Amino acid sequence: MYAKILVPLDGSKTAENVVPLARSFARGLQIPVELLGVVDVAEMARHGPPSQASMIRSIVDDATRRFDDYLERVAKNFLVGEVQCTVRKGNAAEAIIESAAAEKQTLIVMATHGRSGLDRWLLGSVAEKVLRGASNPTLVVRAKREKNPGWEMATLKRVIVPLDGSELSERILPHVEALAKHLDLEVTLLGVYGGRLPAGASDGFHSMDAFIVSLRNETTIYLAAKTEEMKQRGLNKVSFAAKQGLEADEIIATARETLDTLIAMCTHGRTGVQRWMLGSVTETVVRHSDDPVLVVRPT
Repeated sequence: MYAKILVPLDGSKTAENVVPLARSFARGLQIPVELLGVVDVAEMARHGPPSQASMIRSIVDDATRRFDDYLERVAKNFLVGEVQCTVRKGNAAEAIIESAAAEKQTLIVMATHGRSGLDRWLLGSVAEKVLRGASNPTLVVRAKREKNPGWEMATLKRVIVPLDGSELSERILPHVEALAKHLDLEVTLLGVYGGRLPAGASDGFHSMDAFIVSLRNETTIYLAAKTEEMKQRGLNKVSFAAKQGLEADEIIATARETLDTLIAMCTHGRTGVQRWMLGSVTETVVRHSDDPVLVVRPT
């Protein structure tokens, strides 16, 4: 499923929150890691005084050397497997997207907030641009600035998989199955119903309660069928949950029920049992979930 993990770092401790998870994935999936730093020459020139214009090449060379040294220090904390360090010049988001695009099976793993560091990326906005622009699967962690990540190995025990009944949302399932097998994860398929209902949605039912019951039954039947399909493909630890409420709220709340949980979802599932606008749901989950989120763009 994945051939390499790309880890963008900006030199900040906040961005390094993602390193334990990257180490865990690299060990479990037995794939190499590339640590990526980006020196944004245009940004440096824009914020530097005019007197520095003639010195820009020297400044860039110095920033590149510092990034090289920094990435090499981080690489030493990956105790097993192949780790490559790369420093590129250019716009941070564009460089990440281009680096990942060179290998379609590259998994991008990054933190969503890194506001200081060697090149002072605003990694929150960089992560959003990567999520919207990259065709590669992207694993994001909403890092806590006050947390010192250390270099422990992250532990994941469970993956929550939101499904809306559409074929597009189901394209996350091969990714989930591969991760569940290699990382020994429990899988919970989640369906959310009855959150935002358009006018006239309950036409044909004698009451709104009857309509909600119909939605619950439809969602439960669908999830039960998908659960059985996954078990037939060799996954034993699979269950499902059908919940009433707003999609993003229920996804985040379900993940919070247990520690060491991953959320895995596609970015566009516009039809199905509840016809989510899964693009906006995904963005809300990424912005507000304390749990890591794997985002896959259907192709």
